[in-house]
Amino acid sequence: MRFSFARGCGFAAYLGLTLQATAQDNSLKPFSTDGCSMWIDGTPAHPYLWRHCCVAHDKAYWIGGSAQQRADADGALQACVTSAIGAGMGDSMYMGVIMGGSPIWLTPYRWGYGWNYLEEGKLRGYKLLTDEAQAQVAELLPQAEQIIAQDAVKHPAESTALTGR
Repeated sequence: MRFSFARGCGFAAYLGLTLQATAQDNSLKPFSTDGCSMWIDGTPAHPYLWRHCCVAHDKAYWIGGSAQQRADADGALQACVTSAIGAGMGDSMYMGVIMGGSPIWLTPYRWGYGWNYLEEGKLRGYKLLTDEAQAQVAELLPQAEQIIAQDAVKHPAESTALTGR
């Protein structure tokens, strides 16, 4: 596919409208998880062996906060995966999340993904939660915990490829 000026302008307009729309509403969206985003959730023999580590990590990333809170969440993921399978996988996943989970990336798994990418026309980035934001988290946290519990039942760590459960 060749680049054309019209296509470039169309994409730029789409991106501008998308970013403008995301900057309007500053409310926390409901929690969602896809397990180990862009990575495997376990081994071939145990397909969900460390998925629970990623779901807990997703909860922290959904909420967002300071750079230190992100570092703590990434360290907790590394420790959890290391406990489940070993340091090689824990270290690999840690490197992946520190590179790919930055709040500057416009991805569904970035730090603070529950919030809009832009806030008052600026990148949200790392930000301590205000009292209002903490109230929104508290309001949506029971639903998030329910989703996490359902995910653990649907994807148990001890399941095997042969039984599926």
